[in-house]
Amino acid sequence: MIDFLNQVLPQRHKIANLSYSQNEHLGDNIEDRKAIFDLYCTGTDGEKFIVELQKAKQNYFKDRSIYYSSFPIQEQAEKGDWNFKLEPVYTIGIFDFIFYEGKEEIEPLQMVELKNQKNEVFYDKLKYIYIELPKFKKTAEDLFFRFEKWLYVFKHLSRLTDRPQKLQEKVFEQLFRNAEISKFTPNERVSYQKSLKYYRDLKNVTDTARDEGKVEGKIEVAKNLKTMGLSMEQIVQATGLSKGEIEVL
Repeated sequence: MIDFLNQVLPQRHKIANLSYSQNEHLGDNIEDRKAIFDLYCTGTDGEKFIVELQKAKQNYFKDRSIYYSSFPIQEQAEKGDWNFKLEPVYTIGIFDFIFYEGKEEIEPLQMVELKNQKNEVFYDKLKYIYIELPKFKKTAEDLFFRFEKWLYVFKHLSRLTDRPQKLQEKVFEQLFRNAEISKFTPNERVSYQKSLKYYRDLKNVTDTARDEGKVEGKIEVAKNLKTMGLSMEQIVQATGLSKGEIEVL
């Protein structure tokens, strides 16, 4: 985790050690949090980090992200006389989905800061660093930088049977060794399978809802085109629906 964080955090906040705090207060309810994993961390120089690994897309994602980042800010309050000086807070999200839908941005890394109307940084102690894994397209042979290697690991680790040649550094050796399911205890294996099932079920629900929404949109377009008098062939070409689907409208 330290090695990864040092690839994405600003140069002035490189870290050498982390202590992990309790994060129960970050969840809404137990079912809501099963597909989300948070590391609420404190750096050696006092920096505060929320490292959020979210596998399933949820409603009001940006709102949730801002809400969770408020905890390490409020917890810095001191009793008695206090000058309100705050340590930096970073939210780092690693996502198995694209939340900048409809945008032309193809870079997997998004860095968000608080800026004024002149696009100048107004407050440099609060940053949101989002990584959208579906936008990362490089193969194992194309990996050169450590950051790219970490993105490849996050995206493909569950499907790898051997460690690629480009991932022979010591840190990845340790990662692959610790990630071996064969070394899980019986309880760890049961917990892993339950978590994996919950994620797959949740992802299937969201994927189905998205696909159904796309079909409903196509049907509405087809109805309008049919009303306008377009031919069957034109409607099929415009919507991608079959003739049978269009005939029943």
